Amino acid sequence: MSLANASRSELTKQFTTAMWWILAAVLLAYVGVTAGGLAATFGALSTGAIPAEATNGSAMPSDVIPPLIYSLATSVGYVFPLLIGTLLVTNEFRHKTLTPTFLAVPRRGIALGAKVTAGVVMGLLYAVVALVAAVGVGALALALVGVDTRLGHAETWAMIARMAAAFVLWTLIGIGIGTLVRNQVAAVVGVLAFTQFVEPIARTVATLVDGVSGVTTYLPGAASDALVGASIYTSLGGASASALPWWAGGLVLLGYAAALLLIGYLTSWRRDVA
Repeated sequence: MSLANASRSELTKQFTTAMWWILAAVLLAYVGVTAGGLAATFGALSTGAIPAEATNGSAMPSDVIPPLIYSLATSVGYVFPLLIGTLLVTNEFRHKTLTPTFLAVPRRGIALGAKVTAGVVMGLLYAVVALVAAVGVGALALALVGVDTRLGHAETWAMIARMAAAFVLWTLIGIGIGTLVRNQVAAVVGVLAFTQFVEPIARTVATLVDGVSGVTTYLPGAASDALVGASIYTSLGGASASALPWWAGGLVLLGYAAALLLIGYLTSWRRDVA
């Protein structure tokens, strides 16, 4: 079977199950509510609708708010493409469908390439969902409180393009993890534990302990924030302020995806399946 036909088969597998749209719906709601609420709050503080004295901190400059709100698509939503990428592979192990997959596509490299191709499509799809939530809802909330949405600026659209690229890379990282860790429960729990606990704690510690930021800067979440160029965590001081250039962040994230895919292919993917 050719790569094109194998990729079409992989996409058919994805869209004939409910998991992809359930995760997409949760992503839309989660990012949309977060973006709308924070945009209204920060915007109202910036314009004086909420007096700064009513809070413990000062208001943000209005030109800083839009990129911070839009970047919520990746800074809080990146776990969704990571999960769908992981499930794209581990579902095959869990439901014992990898055997017929390899019978139809006996060349393991083409089979994995088809999953990577499907992952790119799924990553772009989830990027659209997240951007509709963060940029669409966020820009509407900012406009309602009188803050310039900055949608007329080229740098905003460049950041949006980088967010789409980050979603694709996170999906590929998920495929690499799923290829390497065959057990679906272990893979999903590991993904959630690292992204929601281990890395956030490490990046927070880096703001308190000298020298730690030199390591945490190269963690995948930090690299993703660097690629996008904005993040609520770095803006509010919840992570190290030392960040890579956007292109270096993209290369680090690409490196994680390539390394996981290669290691997974050379080890788990080439093993016999029951």
